[in-house]
Amino acid sequence: MYLDYFQLTKPPFSLTPNTAFYCDLPNHQAALNVLLFSLNSGEGFIKIIGEVGSGKTLLCRKLLNALGDNCITAYIPNPDLNSNGLRKALMNELGIESAQHDDQTTILALLNEKLTTLHAEGKQVVVIVDEAQALPDQSLETLRLLSNLETESEKLLQIVLFAQPELTFRLKQHKLRQLNQRITFSYYLNPLAPTDLDAYLCHRLTIAGYTKGSLFDAKAQKMLYKASQGIPRIINILCHKALLAAYGQGQRRVGRKAMLRAIKDSQDLTLKKPIDNNTILAMTTWVAVAAALGVSFMHYFHFIK
Repeated sequence: MYLDYFQLTKPPFSLTPNTAFYCDLPNHQAALNVLLFSLNSGEGFIKIIGEVGSGKTLLCRKLLNALGDNCITAYIPNPDLNSNGLRKALMNELGIESAQHDDQTTILALLNEKLTTLHAEGKQVVVIVDEAQALPDQSLETLRLLSNLETESEKLLQIVLFAQPELTFRLKQHKLRQLNQRITFSYYLNPLAPTDLDAYLCHRLTIAGYTKGSLFDAKAQKMLYKASQGIPRIINILCHKALLAAYGQGQRRVGRKAMLRAIKDSQDLTLKKPIDNNTILAMTTWVAVAAALGVSFMHYFHFIK
C-alpha cells in the first residue's frame, strides 16, 4: 500500500487497539488516573463510559499493562454471558477448574476460597469487563453479588466496567439500583478536543516511523475534525483512506482533496449521529479486504484524472 511511499514502518492508523500507539492526551490520561487511583483506594466498582470508537478498549489494555505485579487481573472482553457463564469465565481467568462444577453454591464457594487465598498472599484481584453494556441485567446483578465477597475490612475483588453510554441508562432501572449505588467512581471518556488532533496524528505517525513532521495540512485537519467529531476510531478510518487517496494522487502530504475523498467515501460514519456498530464493522472490513487483496489504489482513485 502506501507505507513505502510515505516512508512508514507500520500502518499508523490501524483499528487494532495497540498500546504502542496510546497517545497521552489529557482526557485519556485523566481517565487512566481515575482508574489507578480508584483501584489503589480499594474501591469496589469503577465505570468508564465512552461512545463507540472513543478508545475504551485501548485504555482498557493500557490499564492492564499499568497494573503492578501485586494485581491479578480477570479480563472479560466478550461479556454476552448469562450469570453462570460469567461466573465460569471468572473462574477460568483465576485458574479455577470449573468443568465439574455447575451449581451456583459450589462455584461461589470455590471463588471465595481462591480470592481469600490470593488476598492472604497480598494479591489484589481486579475484574475488567470490556463492552459491559452487553451484559444481561441478571449478569450485572451477578457482578454485584460477587462484589459482596470480602473480608471484614476489604473487598476481595474490584470490578471495572468499560461500556457505551447505554449502560448508564440501564443502571437507572429500579431493579439495578443496588449496583448503581456501588459504583463509587465513574468517568466519561470525551472525544478528542480540536486542539488535541494534531498531537494525536503526529504521535501515531511518529510511532509508525514518520520523521518529517505532519503529513496532514491544516485544511485537511479541519475537515477531519469536523467529520469525525473527535472520535478516534473515525479519525483513524478517515486518515487511512486519506493516505490512500494522497498516494493515488501522487501527493506527499494529505491535503483538502484527499481528505474530502476519504470523507465522501465514509458518509455513513461522518454523519452527526451516534455511530452504528454495523457501520463500523463494515468499514473495518473494507480496510481489511483492501489490504488483503492488495488493490491497485491508483486504479481505485482514477477519479482524479
